[in-house]
Amino acid sequence: MKKSKEESNNSIEKRKKQVSSLAKYSGLAFQMIAIILIVLFGGIKFDEYLKNEFPLFTIIGAFGGVVLSLYFALKDFFKSK
Repeated sequence: MKKSKEESNNSIEKRKKQVSSLAKYSGLAFQMIAIILIVLFGGIKFDEYLKNEFPLFTIIGAFGGVVLSLYFALKDFFKSK
């Protein structure tokens, strides 16, 4: 049986919404990864600069990057609703 024009338009709109959601959340994932890596890299370089034996700023950078990325992700997530 042929689909009616209304059913066809509904499926197209549904597909566009799915693609839009996929793009939004994959972009959010890349943003989180970038934040974590940038802050972690900063911690590593700061430890190298200070010639620390214990990688304190690397550890702080790792946890700080995760916290910052979660903050921005949740802010974007709740802003869109």
